[in-house]
Amino acid sequence: MKKYNKIFTKIPLCLQLKYVFFLVSLQDTVEAIIGGSVVLPCSSTEHHLKLQDIDVHWRHNGGKIVYDIVKGEDSVVLQDQEYKNRAESFPPEYLRGNFSIKLNNLQHTDAGTYSCYITPSSEQKTVELIINGV
Repeated sequence: MKKYNKIFTKIPLCLQLKYVFFLVSLQDTVEAIIGGSVVLPCSSTEHHLKLQDIDVHWRHNGGKIVYDIVKGEDSVVLQDQEYKNRAESFPPEYLRGNFSIKLNNLQHTDAGTYSCYITPSSEQKTVELIINGV
């Protein structure tokens, strides 16, 4: 009976450790300076999807529309004015599952949490941007 209990008391700990590691691996922290540029990483692990079936939505602090990729094509129609002509993506990388974006001419207001939502795979990546400088 003791041997049986030891096995089952160890399993939840292993599952908890694996789960914590998984959560930590989804968040990146990136530092940049005022006036500089930064790449915010986002990649999909789902490589079986067709590009025309993929939508990617970048959001800042939960709401501001930073950048959208709709059916594999860039879409800045609904982009927040703050990011006009400052956010760009890397279309040749889409086929590799890389949906990272680059922010240029960084400002203090760019600091915060960026979320990348990839559908239909329901993947979400989070990046914390820290702005250093004057």
